[in-house]
Amino acid sequence: MPILSPMSVDGFPPFPQKARKGWGTQRLCTRRLCLRTVSGPRVLGRVLAVGIVFLLVSFSAVAQSVSFTINQSGQPVGTASFNFSSKPEGYDSTSVVHIAMQGLDYALSKTERLSPANQLQHVLLNGVVNGAAVTVTGAPEGAQFLLNFSADGRSTASRLPAHTGAIFLADFDPGALETLLTLAVTQGNRDLWAIIPKQGGTVVPITLATYADEQGTLDGKSILVHHQVATIAGANADLFSGPENQLLQAELTQQGFVLVRKGFVLTPSAKPVATSSDD
Repeated sequence: MPILSPMSVDGFPPFPQKARKGWGTQRLCTRRLCLRTVSGPRVLGRVLAVGIVFLLVSFSAVAQSVSFTINQSGQPVGTASFNFSSKPEGYDSTSVVHIAMQGLDYALSKTERLSPANQLQHVLLNGVVNGAAVTVTGAPEGAQFLLNFSADGRSTASRLPAHTGAIFLADFDPGALETLLTLAVTQGNRDLWAIIPKQGGTVVPITLATYADEQGTLDGKSILVHHQVATIAGANADLFSGPENQLLQAELTQQGFVLVRKGFVLTPSAKPVATSSDD
């Protein structure tokens, strides 16, 4: 049974200690966390077995449900939420979004099946924008990703290039951004893609730039906040996440909307200078 040691979110660096005879290393991963492990004598395994099982269960077996407010110009205009639940074959994901404001009446309901590696297996989206309804389904099919659209009594299909690091990105969907943060950890911020269900569907690359950490509070308790900027189809989104890479806030710059996790306050609000970027 292994001994746990922390790992960098940017990759899996060599274990810094010299290995003893009979010891080895391996990785243990949950949805949002990867750990380097060291296997050793049985006596240590017996001591740590219960603790390790509890750690893995606490991260992967409990359903995660999070709610957000959607603001524009500092005023609330809607709500969003997502839920992830684990099962042996991967994860079930659901997202719900509602916006009601002048010029925009928007509702979205999305369900996904994800693999244990958070790769998209199937998606069903139902959306209504200013009274116009659309249903979209999608799933990988060989080297392609098949999308089916149904709107105004008509059905169409699109075939897009398939990518293992792709997210299904509808407007204002915090669940998709949460999955993006997870994939960014496991893929070192590289080979990330967005499937955008508009105008027949497109797939575009995602680039992430990493900025200096900030501070905030979550439910009144101080929390370290990671800051990244995602560029998707020419538009930027500032993504703020916690120590476990959980989404806390998303600023959709071009659209002028901000999604804020309930109970979270970012302090200070000023954006720092970029410290590094990944292409």
